[in-house]
Amino acid sequence: MTFTVVARCPKSGMLGIATATRSLAVGARVPHIAPRSGAAAIMAIADPRLGRTAMQLLALGYKAPGVVKALVDADPQHEYRQLAVIDADGYAAARTGAHNRAWAGHHIRDNLIALGNVLVGEHVLDAIEAGFAAAPDAPFEERLLQALEAGRDAGGQHGGQNSAALLVYRDRAYPWVDLRVDVHEEPVGELRRVFDAFASAIDYYWLRQSDPTVKPLHEVVPDQNF
Repeated sequence: MTFTVVARCPKSGMLGIATATRSLAVGARVPHIAPRSGAAAIMAIADPRLGRTAMQLLALGYKAPGVVKALVDADPQHEYRQLAVIDADGYAAARTGAHNRAWAGHHIRDNLIALGNVLVGEHVLDAIEAGFAAAPDAPFEERLLQALEAGRDAGGQHGGQNSAALLVYRDRAYPWVDLRVDVHEEPVGELRRVFDAFASAIDYYWLRQSDPTVKPLHEVVPDQNF
């Protein structure tokens, strides 16, 4: 009951995932990223332990196809899962288990995977790809969100969505962007609202993690209303 975009920026090496689902708190289960190693989405009947395993394998140097194979080999319930992995070198692999409910499938492109299950049709994945490509010079995190919005606008999944998430890493062990909407009647729109409020503070929070002497946000970004 989920649609997702997993991507890598070939210029910066940034890794990101944007996802939405009918279930609650999708950000707690589907997206997994390890900076300089890779990104994985664990979907359908999502098991976050598989995401942690994927991160460990990527850190050991496994490439995306090897990670997907290892997850399938280790999981007796793999036909209920949907998996997508992009590694730090840009290799991508995905698998849609036979017990995923229709419409279910994935598209693998250069540095991009669009995938989903219980979708209104394959055209949702086409829309996700088009949304990501629509503004190639926009910030990476903006392109991910535009891809998710395009998937929603194309019909998304049967029954609508209740949660959404955006997770992006650069080269440090903490995220560049980590935003979640755990329950909302229109979570992708709410994620956009939260992102637009947060966007001007992204650089601030990135720096503040490593430099506690940074001034308070309201002094650095005076127009913030927080």
